[in-house]
Amino acid sequence: MEFRLAAFYFTFFAYGGAYVAYFPLYLASRGLGPVEIAWVLALPALARTFAPAAWGWIADRTGTHRGVVVFSCAMSAVAFGLLPFTDHIALLIGGMSVLAVGALPLVEAITLAHLGGQPGRYGPIRLWGSVSFVVVVLAGGAWLDWQPVSTMPWVLVACILGSLAAALSLPARGAHAEPRTARLELTPAVRALLAAGFCNAVAHGALYAFLSLHLERHGYSGTAIGALWTVGVLAEIVVFFYLPQLFRRYALSTILTVSLVCGLVRFIALGWAADVLWIVLLAQLLHAATFGSFHAASVAAVHRVFPAGAQALGQTLFSSVGYGAGAAAGLLLAGWAWEGGGAPLAFSACALAAGAGAFFAAQLKRAGL
Repeated sequence: MEFRLAAFYFTFFAYGGAYVAYFPLYLASRGLGPVEIAWVLALPALARTFAPAAWGWIADRTGTHRGVVVFSCAMSAVAFGLLPFTDHIALLIGGMSVLAVGALPLVEAITLAHLGGQPGRYGPIRLWGSVSFVVVVLAGGAWLDWQPVSTMPWVLVACILGSLAAALSLPARGAHAEPRTARLELTPAVRALLAAGFCNAVAHGALYAFLSLHLERHGYSGTAIGALWTVGVLAEIVVFFYLPQLFRRYALSTILTVSLVCGLVRFIALGWAADVLWIVLLAQLLHAATFGSFHAASVAAVHRVFPAGAQALGQTLFSSVGYGAGAAAGLLLAGWAWEGGGAPLAFSACALAAGAGAFFAAQLKRAGL
């Protein structure tokens, strides 16, 4: 079972690596400006504000977790296959997003249900997604040094078809499928966790929208950009590998708070010192905290604060608020800030969001997390 879960993470984040690192370059090659790029990239995040919860509700009610994941992957493959043949890029990406954003949070729910009371084992499974991210980002940078960026949609299709194949091997039904979903209560711990997730997603807006363009404008080659993305993900892999020890030694609230403080430092550095290679390298190493430890601790925290009969809905709600509303707000904020004041303003705004998130994460200590 763990091999099948790892295989899905491996293939899904191969697609994620190509999308995050190089899709903005493809959009720029199609003539889109900074605000337009931010808007297109925000569409999947906007869809995550409502669509994952709907898919989670369907999965919990019917037990068709695998069916939803397979459908989501198939819709992504179709959309990216059509992308080179249409000028309605925003319409296509927006439509795809509503149909496709349920996959990852449902697999997270399946994984945590399988692990039971041992959330620290999540890291060694999830790290395979980071491994594939590294491989694809490195290969993609080298690819774009030799091939035109117009080939990126076909790279994305190939990656997502791998996810579709892996999804077919997942359990047919979720571990906690019930005829009625357990009632959710917005306790203080739930509210603080959702607020921290929202702020952390906002903080990554400039990174995911403009880091590749930002580095390209500072003279970095495609291979160098791929290598710098890879540095961050390699650091993330180390965190996932040592996650069981990290969870035994520190409270979830401490991990979340420190991760967000690292985000404040990271985004200030990237915004103001991107021309200094060693600073960019150190900032990218902080991805271990700003994404790696934060994501793992938040997934475990969601599993703690939501009842057993609503695990899929809990994960999708967190995805909706954080990776949905938060990511959309962060991308749009980054686009407007970039238009108004360039990279320093965009990354500084994101750093402030990370600081706000650290405040909310610290409140979780009162709830015993």
